[in-house]
Amino acid sequence: MASSLGVRVQSLLVFSTFLFLSLSSLSNSQHTTSFRPKALVLPIIKDASALQYLTHINQRTPRVPVKVVVDLGGQYLWVDCEQGYASSTYRPARCGSAQCSLAMKTLGCGTCSSTPRPGCNNNTCNLFPDNPINQGAAIAEVASDVVSVQSTDGSNPGASVTAKQFIFSCAPTSLLEGLEKGVKGMAGFGRSKIGLPSQFSTAFSFPRKFAMCLASNGVIFFGDGPYVMQPGIDLSTSLEYTPLLINPISTAAAYVLGDASVEYFIGVKSIKINEKQVPVKKNLLSINSTDGYGGTKISTVNPYTVMETSIYSAFVDVFTKEAKALNISRVAPVAPFGTCFSRKNVGTTRVGAAVPTIDLVLQNEKVIWRIFGANSMVQVKDDVLCLGFVDGGVNPRTSIVLGGHQLEDNLLQFDIATSRLGFSSSLLFIQTTCSNFNFTTKP
Repeated sequence: MASSLGVRVQSLLVFSTFLFLSLSSLSNSQHTTSFRPKALVLPIIKDASALQYLTHINQRTPRVPVKVVVDLGGQYLWVDCEQGYASSTYRPARCGSAQCSLAMKTLGCGTCSSTPRPGCNNNTCNLFPDNPINQGAAIAEVASDVVSVQSTDGSNPGASVTAKQFIFSCAPTSLLEGLEKGVKGMAGFGRSKIGLPSQFSTAFSFPRKFAMCLASNGVIFFGDGPYVMQPGIDLSTSLEYTPLLINPISTAAAYVLGDASVEYFIGVKSIKINEKQVPVKKNLLSINSTDGYGGTKISTVNPYTVMETSIYSAFVDVFTKEAKALNISRVAPVAPFGTCFSRKNVGTTRVGAAVPTIDLVLQNEKVIWRIFGANSMVQVKDDVLCLGFVDGGVNPRTSIVLGGHQLEDNLLQFDIATSRLGFSSSLLFIQTTCSNFNFTTKP
């Protein structure tokens, strides 16, 4: 699949600029956090080859920028501790400690026969971090260390602030398999007590919510709005809302019996394409309370939306018929996509290719998440567009997994405290994008 060299260069420049500002700010503010921020901000960079969303956190003493994959539904932060982890503020979580209790149900106390080091200490509690990209999991020590991030007023980054005892899991190097080169772990944004949103909320006493805006150069906000994109557009004022649902059965690769899922599910009632109903078995759209199967969740580790086979087949059938009515012809598929079209006769609009619109109907017919061409299609060749949805097979754990491509240039606000999702329509409609946060500090 073709990737743009220009986008890659721009991404590197933006990330380098932010990293310089972040480290400069850290050097000026390591010794004190004299104010309580109202919100925090992190940059997101999309790796064009691995299709993973990455960010940096500043961890340890002395501070080290640690590159991690953004995992929206991840349980907590886990970091490789086997390769050069050094910090004077690293603290293993001793069994029976408050940190172990906060880390939900752990796997009991661990021992280590080697010389004590980060990830290998006696009488420490363990967790089971997982890598949803390679479906791997490992037993790992619970620990805490300092984490520093930049504050924000919603328009610009501000001074760096520090959470002094940030809980994470000290994972083995083997768990990094399948992650982009240079990545040292995964940052879990799930609704657990030790997910990034909850820990930052507790550390700085702001609302337990965060907003995510994915793009080649995107942004994550912790705390309430405003969320301002250039040229001065506050996205927090234009959100629609739908309930976040809880799957009573954990969807993690490894979990303790009785755990509920920390991932973010929404209630899709039906799907329409150009107002035409897609015939879907209703039971697939709801979460089975006995086994946790079914439903719709939002994911940043799936690059494209994944649908259960019968849903995908019906979806493609209706989309293809509507595309044919627009004189758009189908061509041979290009992996990983099963449905592709000729670029000929496809016009261009402010919100991407002029193709049939897709509506996810939520709690009622008036609450609709509309997907336009920019989020539904992927250009794989100069003359070929593919429908950016893939077949997830028969009887998958979750019937629909909304992937990263469908989320880009849409602001999503996850209010954990009230279990509510705020979502915008495509930001392209209002002539801005998720790349338009001003990462330059105010003079």
